Amino acid sequence: MRPRLLTPRRAGVTLLGDDAVRRCRASLEANSKSFALAAKLLPPRCRDEAAVVYAWCRYVDDAIDEAPKGEVPEALARLERELDTVYAPPRGSARFEGSPEPLVLEAFQEIVWRRAIPREYAAELLAGMRMDVDDVSYPDDDTLLLYCHRVAGVVGLLMCHVMGLRDPVALERAAHLGWAMQITNICRDVLEDWGRGRLYLPDTRLDAAGAPGLRARLGGPFPDDAADAVARVVADLLRDAEGYYRSADGGLMALSWRNALAVHTARLVYAAIGERIAAQGHDVRLGRAFVDTRGKLALVRQAAADAAQALPERGLRRLQGEPPATEPPGAVLRFSDLRPAAC
Repeated sequence: MRPRLLTPRRAGVTLLGDDAVRRCRASLEANSKSFALAAKLLPPRCRDEAAVVYAWCRYVDDAIDEAPKGEVPEALARLERELDTVYAPPRGSARFEGSPEPLVLEAFQEIVWRRAIPREYAAELLAGMRMDVDDVSYPDDDTLLLYCHRVAGVVGLLMCHVMGLRDPVALERAAHLGWAMQITNICRDVLEDWGRGRLYLPDTRLDAAGAPGLRARLGGPFPDDAADAVARVVADLLRDAEGYYRSADGGLMALSWRNALAVHTARLVYAAIGERIAAQGHDVRLGRAFVDTRGKLALVRQAAADAAQALPERGLRRLQGEPPATEPPGAVLRFSDLRPAAC
C-alpha cells in the first residue's frame, strides 16, 4: 500500500513569518559555513526554505548531542512528539509553545505542508538519532549506510521537495549525495566521535585493516597503535564516498541551473574536505580537516564553470520538451529502494 502523501500547497499562499525565517537563517549561518555559502547561490524562495529544513535538522541533532546523558531519551521523545504536531492539522505557532525552538518548528511545519514532504523522511532522521541514543554498533557497511541514509540521505530527499525535483533517478542521486557527505563527516570526525564514545567505522573493515576489537576500547584514549589501521579504513571509506559523489553528479541536470550550482558547490566543498583528510595521510589524530574561505570561493568558481559548460545540454533538453521540475515527487523513496553506487 502506497503511503499517503500530503497535498502540496500553491506557492505564495502563506508566507513564512519574518522572525521564523531570520531564526532559520541564523542557525544556518552559525552552524555550517559550507552550506550557508551554497545556500546563497539558491533562488530566493529555495534559499529560505532550505534554511528552514537545515534549521530543523540542526535542531534535532543538537537536541540529542547537547542533552545531559540522563535526559537524552526524553529529548528524543520530545522530538517525536513535536514531529507528530508538525504533521497534525490544524497548524499554528501556539502548538509549539514550550519547545526550545518554536519558530523553527513553525517554519518547518509550513514547509512540510507547502512542499508535500512525506512524514517518512522526517521520521527517518529521528530514527538515525535513535541509533545514537541506543549506542548502535556498526558491524558492517550495511549498518553504516543505513545510518548515513537516515541522518543525511533523507536530508537530500527533503531538499528534493524544496526544489521541486521529481525524477526518480535524480532522487536516488540526491540520497547518494547525502551518503557521501555523511561518510566524509564520519571520516573527518573519528577522533571527536571517539571522545563521545562513538565509532562509526564498520567492524568488518577495522578487522581487515588490522584493528580487531577496536570498538571494545571505546571510553579510553584513542589508541595510537590502531592509528594506521584506522587510516586505511578512512581511506577506503573516502574512496566509497567519491563513488557516491560521482553518482550525485549524474542528478544535477534534473535541477534548475541555480539549484544545480548551489548543490554542486556543496558537493565540491565536502569532497575537498576528503582531499584534506587524504593530504594528512588519513591520520585522524592530526586535527579536523576543513576548507578555508579562499578554497571555498575557488570551488564556487569551479562550480560556476561546470554549470556554464552544461548550459548547452540544458538548452537541448528544454528544446526536446522535457518538463520543468515544478512538482513534488510522487512516491516515497526508502533505503531499501536504493542501490549502492559503483565505488
